[in-house]
Amino acid sequence: MTDRLLLTGASGRVGSLLRPHLIRPGREVRLLDPAPPRGAPHPGEIHLSGSVTDPDLMAAACKDIDLVVHLGGHAGERPWRDLLEVNIHGTYVVLEAARKQGVRRVLLASSAHVVGMLATTETGADTVLPPRPDTLYGVSKAAVEALGSHYADAYGMAVVSARIGTVDPAPDSVRSLSTWLSPGDAARLVEACRALTRPGHHIVWGVSANRRRWVSLAAGETIGYRPADDAERFAVQIPGAGSPGPADPAVRIGGPWADQWADEWADQHPRHPAHSEPQNEPQKETTAPW
Repeated sequence: MTDRLLLTGASGRVGSLLRPHLIRPGREVRLLDPAPPRGAPHPGEIHLSGSVTDPDLMAAACKDIDLVVHLGGHAGERPWRDLLEVNIHGTYVVLEAARKQGVRRVLLASSAHVVGMLATTETGADTVLPPRPDTLYGVSKAAVEALGSHYADAYGMAVVSARIGTVDPAPDSVRSLSTWLSPGDAARLVEACRALTRPGHHIVWGVSANRRRWVSLAAGETIGYRPADDAERFAVQIPGAGSPGPADPAVRIGGPWADQWADEWADQHPRHPAHSEPQNEPQKETTAPW
């Protein structure tokens, strides 16, 4: 019996890294993206050209599918109209097409920016953190999670919203030693979702088993996600990595995307000289956001 997956946003960075790890004997992987897939096709892949906002295309793409992996959408801050059309409405179109075609399992790409304003010392609990987005992009991903929750409850689907970290072949900064999701572990998350048999909505962290991670893997374990990779083996290659230590309350999950608002507020509300901070405080980390 053929196993069929639909991967939206398949030509993007995450989709391109994930593709080779999804190949299985007898599996068909439909790659939906306006752009052609990067590199040579892998066995079982079929490219469908178009947008997740096209209901007719999505209906055809979802036919006889066992799992939809929805990565399609803008991956960073954009004007609100763009985020509304692609990230929010596009997710609605994907879920509605999946529902109408009888697809029982959907994996939605959410983001750490849904809770980006939280300090890293506030994110380690096993309970699901409510939204505290750092950008309009984070707001759009909170809406994606809400849509997933609705479709799971209303239509008996199994929907997983993964708050994805830094997906790269290897971590390349001190920050990503905490946030890294290896392509192999991303594929393990997909396979865990493919194996789900009971309906419900699950919010999980899409990160690897990093020694320095700021978040809990407990929610992922309940759906069978067990990451195998640890960013720590790359630490020796990263300048300034040092040794693992406790989370810093001055560091936010959203990184620079969250820090911009704190910096703007500080500029608009200067502190009285009597309450100013010492001038020799350490500089903030300015690695790329995730």
